[in-house]
Amino acid sequence: MQKRILNLCFSQALSSVSVRRFSASTVCSMKRRTLGNSDLEVSECCLGTMTFGIQVGEEQTHQILDKAIKEMDINFLDTAEMYPVPSTDPNWVPGRSEEYIASWLAKNPGMREKIVIATKVSGFSPQSETAANREMRSTPPTKEEGIPSRLDKESILKACDASLRRLQTDYIDVYQVHWPDRYQNIFGSVHFNPELQRDGDVPIEETVAAMGELIKAGKIKYWGLGNDNTFGVCQAINACDKLNVPRPISIQNHYSFLDRR
Repeated sequence: MQKRILNLCFSQALSSVSVRRFSASTVCSMKRRTLGNSDLEVSECCLGTMTFGIQVGEEQTHQILDKAIKEMDINFLDTAEMYPVPSTDPNWVPGRSEEYIASWLAKNPGMREKIVIATKVSGFSPQSETAANREMRSTPPTKEEGIPSRLDKESILKACDASLRRLQTDYIDVYQVHWPDRYQNIFGSVHFNPELQRDGDVPIEETVAAMGELIKAGKIKYWGLGNDNTFGVCQAINACDKLNVPRPISIQNHYSFLDRR
């Protein structure tokens, strides 16, 4: 087995790192955990796919998925309707990461039931190519064709259908809110700035009700939150209990080993 060394540089003061070399038997004994209060059993390592489509082409994507799923015993994939990133790349097409996962699944019949796919609906954006890409199109939307991205019922249902279409599957295991509709300091922004709060937020009850409708329709099994704080989590849970909608099973927030604020 070819051995590879992962070089981790935590600071300039850290001059060298001792890296453990794993044997094949160790690597392949991936542990499973129950995701939240669901019945989903997922690998401790989840494969993020936000590079699939820009830094990583389709063929290499398939090689990575083969290695992770067939050899490393990873069964948990994370993607989003806006992936890949960065969206500033001239070759960016929202949803391409989901499409590459779909093409791998097409080459591997029977694998869909063996893996857990989590994808995300984008939160507030005043002008979003990702939101415009939810419609059936012959060409990707341009920046000028961007439309507002919100977390109202109609937008969520349309976004879910678009992800299902790109993934070429009839269900999503975990459907997460990528970031809230209300203002929230996200993507590495440490401090909350009250002056950036907006009027006209979509009520959390409407977002929760949409998730409940998708669960009842069998389009998603569970739902989760992302890039939110304790206030947002409490709002979501209260709305779930009020509307008799299953509570979110997960939250995916910004986290850094280097900056623990």
